[in-house]
Parts: sequence; C-alpha cells; structure tokens
Amino acid sequence: MTKNKNKETKHSSLIVRWVSIVALTITVSFVIFSVVVYQIVSRQSLDQQEEMSLNVVTTLDRTLSSIPDELEISNVIPSLSPATRRILKGEPAISDKDSTNNAFSDNLIASISNPDINAAVYNKHGEIVFTNGNVTPKFKSFKEVSKNELVKRNGHQILLTYQKVYSSVNNKLTGYIVVSNNMTYYNSLMKNLLHSMVAISIIAIVVFVVTSYILVFNVVKPIKRMSKVAQEVNADPNSGARIKELNRDDELENLATSINQMLDRMQSYIEQQKQFVGDVSHELRTPVAVIEGHLNMLERWGKDDPQILDESIKASLQEADRMKHLIQEMLDLTRAEQIDVQYPHEVTNVYDTVKRVVADLAMVHPDFEIRLDEDDLPQDTEIQIYHGHLEQVLVILIDNAIKYSTNLKQINVSAGLTKKEVNIIVQDFGEGISKEDQKKIFNRFYRVDKARTREKGGNGLGLSIAHKLVDSYHGEISVESVEGQGSQFKLTFPLISKKKAAKLKKLNENSELPKSNLE
Repeated sequence: MTKNKNKETKHSSLIVRWVSIVALTITVSFVIFSVVVYQIVSRQSLDQQEEMSLNVVTTLDRTLSSIPDELEISNVIPSLSPATRRILKGEPAISDKDSTNNAFSDNLIASISNPDINAAVYNKHGEIVFTNGNVTPKFKSFKEVSKNELVKRNGHQILLTYQKVYSSVNNKLTGYIVVSNNMTYYNSLMKNLLHSMVAISIIAIVVFVVTSYILVFNVVKPIKRMSKVAQEVNADPNSGARIKELNRDDELENLATSINQMLDRMQSYIEQQKQFVGDVSHELRTPVAVIEGHLNMLERWGKDDPQILDESIKASLQEADRMKHLIQEMLDLTRAEQIDVQYPHEVTNVYDTVKRVVADLAMVHPDFEIRLDEDDLPQDTEIQIYHGHLEQVLVILIDNAIKYSTNLKQINVSAGLTKKEVNIIVQDFGEGISKEDQKKIFNRFYRVDKARTREKGGNGLGLSIAHKLVDSYHGEISVESVEGQGSQFKLTFPLISKKKAAKLKKLNENSELPKSNLE
C-alpha cells in the first residue's frame, strides 16, 4: 500500500510540475505581452500630451518673443490679446465688447482653453509675470532651451514643460514660460487600462492554469499507462499486459504502438528461446543416448572386439554428424524468425537465382534429371527476399524431392509470373504424401516416415525452415500430393515494382545491419 501511494504521489507531483512549468511559461509570456502593450499605449498617449503642451508653449513663445526687453507685467499683458488675458485669468474668452472675429482670431484661445493646462510666465530672475488659473506652475532653473519633466502628485502624473523666451528683436533672453499639463485623460486612461489588464491577466492566468492542467493530464495519463505496463512486464517477462488503445492520432499513439510491438517481439524471442531449448533437449536425447550406449559397451567389453569397436565408432560418428546438422537446422529456424530485423530491404532477381540453384543441384546429382521451365518468367523479375534465403528454400524443396523419389528420377522446376505474384513450383514423381500428413509436414520435427527419414538423414526441420522463411517475406508455400504419384510444392511471392525495388536497394546500401548466414 505504501509503495502504491508513493507511486501515485510521484505521478501527481509530475503533473503538478508540468502544469506549473506550462502555466508559468504562459503567464510570464502574457505578462511580458501586457507590459509591452501598456508601455506602447502609455508612450503614444504621453506623446499626445507632450504635443499639446508644446503647442501652448510655442504659441506663447511666438507672442512674447516680440518683446525686446525683459518680460514684465507691463509689457507682457499688452502683448496678449484681450481674449487671451481673460482666458489666462479664468474669465470667459468672449466679451460683449469684443467682436466675434477678434475673439476667435486669437491663436492662444485654442492652445490654453484646455482645463488641464496651467501656464505661467516668469522674468529672468524667476519672478512670476503672468499666470492663469488658481494653480501656478513653479519655476526652476534649467540649462536647455526647452525641457519636459514628468512629476507625480497625489498619485497622478503631471507634465511640466519649460521654455526659455528669446527676443526676436535682439536675440536676448527675456524670460521663461512654464506650462503644467495635469493630463487628466492620460491618467484616467492609464489607470483604467492598468485595472483592465490586471483583471484580464488574472482571468487569463486562471484559464491558462486550468487549460494547462487538462493538456498536461491528457499527456501524462497515457504515459502513466505505459509506465504501468512496463513495470508489469519488468516484473513478469511472460506477462501479456499491453498498452490499451489511446484513440489519439499523435506521437503518443505511435509510441504506444511501438512499445506494444516491441513487447510482442520480446516475448516472441523468449518463446523462441524456450522452444529452441526444448527442441534441443528433446531431439538430442536420442543421439546422445546412442553414443552413450556405444561408449558404455566399448568400456565394458567391446573395445577388445575389433568388429564391435568399428561398428560403435561408425555409429557414434554418424550420430554426432546428425547432431551437428540438427543444431544447425534449429539455429537456421530460429534466425528465420528474425528476418524482418536482419533483412528488411533485400531484393533478389528470381530468374538468376532459380537458374543457378537448378544448375548446381543438377551437377551435384547427376543421376537425376532436374528440368527447369522459366519461359513464363521475365529475366528482370525481382521480389523482396534475401537471395541466400530463396536459394535455401529451393534447395530444401529440391533436396526433399530427390530424397523421396522412387523409380522415376526426374524433378521439374517451373517459374512463372502473374500480375501481382511470382510462382515457383517444384514437382517430383516419388512416394507422395497422404492428405493427413500434408497438414503436418510444415511442423517442426514432423516426419512422414520416421524410419525412412532417419535412413535418409532427415531431422524433420527442412520444410519448417522453408515455411518460416517464405512466411517471413509475406509469401506462401503449399503442397499438392497423391500417394504413389508424387508431390508438387508451390511458392508464391508478391511481385514488387521496379520503383520499389530501386528504393529498397538504396536503403539496403545505406543499412549497416549485420547479416547472419543461414545457408
């Protein structure tokens, strides 16, 4: 119970870590994005406020620069139009005594009519000469011709603009202009924007965390399944536990499929190993017992009898030779079950291979007439198989035909082509096989006539090897036989196009997989 709780805790902490990482990443990204947007809006709005203040300063400077002497109340007031004076004093811009045209022709009206703008004019000694409204922006010395300064008062930002006034007559410094912009709209805008962005950020973070949890859980859940299956198989290699269908078309589905295939292959290898050990222990028991019997007989009294000594030595050597062939055949059978790993891209020319095998066996068995009919097979016909394996299958079939031939020592081999398949037939005119035996001849160690097979040197593995090799290359092997008349074995392989053959050859050239010799 404690172990299970620890595992669940680990899995939960894994989900929490992944959710935290994903949520933190998204949150930081969103916060950075929000800060950037806030700064952009702030900068653009501030530029507008600076432009507004600059317009006021420029208009005042243009009016006051016509004064040649130091700015004073006596020369500043007359320089300003009546409408401007009234605005600076907080009075209505238009008087009953002024005409409409004179009132609105004044350029300062539009510049300083904004309630956020407070303007003040100072002389060279920093003494106030003129101001509008109840709030007078304070003066402080500055070196530049003009200067902008942001200050914070009562939680709001205020823009102060300082401007030196030079006389257009003699270019002398006559005074200073100070404009204070309360930026009411800017402060309200940025405050509302900040509140909105904080609220949106909180909502977005919550949504991101929930979404991240769902997404991460959706990813971690199948990983937990895979981990559980891996632990079960690790505890019991013979376990049939497999990852269930994830029903998702993504990399995790592919990974689960690959793991299941790997586990199937691993268990297949375990079964092969068990079967190999079982077959070896079963089949070697007889020859070992025979050799042991002869040796015991020789040890007791047979070594003094030359005839018995000679017979025992020959029998032992014969059994030893049979053991050697048996072990080789079992190794071949085991390797034949790993074709898709060792020979995934091999391509073989059927015409050349069949012709070569028939010619070789005809030379080895001159007492047999081995005929070849390849008229229906184009010379460039290719199938996906390692050439050594196709040779081995043909040798097994022709060798069997020779072993079980009777009076008519003739073997017919034919090869032909259909639209999608290549067919190879090996026919003999020997003993034939009963219908009952035809169903079993491809089983391991099955022999139709055990006594005669032992005389001919067979172990009952040849057709099993042939069947496994053909099946590994997605082909088929079948038999038709009539007792007393002979047998006909038929091989069928899928035909591949020239384009696919070229692709497989190229892949085979680039492959570095080791090839084991099965011949």
